[in-house]
Amino acid sequence: MVFQLTDELTFPDPRYGEPDGLLAVGGDLSVDRLLLAYSNGIFPWYSFRDNEEILWFCPMKRFVIFPDEIHVSHSMHTLLLKDSYEYSFNMAFDDVIRLCSEVDGRRQQRGAWLGDDMIKAYTHLHQLRFAASAEVWDEGRLVGGLYGVNIGRAFFGESMFSLVPNGSKLALVHLARFLQEHGGTIIDCQFETPHLKSMGGRYISYDEYMQILHADAPDL
Repeated sequence: MVFQLTDELTFPDPRYGEPDGLLAVGGDLSVDRLLLAYSNGIFPWYSFRDNEEILWFCPMKRFVIFPDEIHVSHSMHTLLLKDSYEYSFNMAFDDVIRLCSEVDGRRQQRGAWLGDDMIKAYTHLHQLRFAASAEVWDEGRLVGGLYGVNIGRAFFGESMFSLVPNGSKLALVHLARFLQEHGGTIIDCQFETPHLKSMGGRYISYDEYMQILHADAPDL
């Protein structure tokens, strides 16, 4: 079942959503609604050219990475040991989200979802410290990164980009290690990709996922 949202700040029980995770349409991208959504495993995902209303998803099978289960391949481990890159958090959020939207012609692709409204909404979350970015630098040049929402001990990944081989993977390893050291419990990947599966992603149930979410977050 797909629900129509109103101006009321509420979401239906995600267990009544469609098999593909589609739960509701409508609403807005206000800070309060986004925080309520992510606190219940719900996120907006829609083609901004093809949909007049926002689509909200909440899959019952959650594809996640536990920080202490991050898989670092032999080649990635070798790259990390070379110490060729520098890493940071929240030094270039605006650039990271812009590149996530534009790199490889993403914004022009069919189904592109990271449009101006989404960028504005997550930038506002970042200004309030509810969204964070991880950056990878090569001699002062931003070459990889990711951004997402951080609530409780959970990090909800939204998008990543690479301008060099493995740039986004390096950012993810950097994030996972930070969360390991500061009590983070889970990285929500939203959907399975070969890229994320190779780095330790796996499915858990929605009920297990919800048991993990609500705790204090490490500051990024």
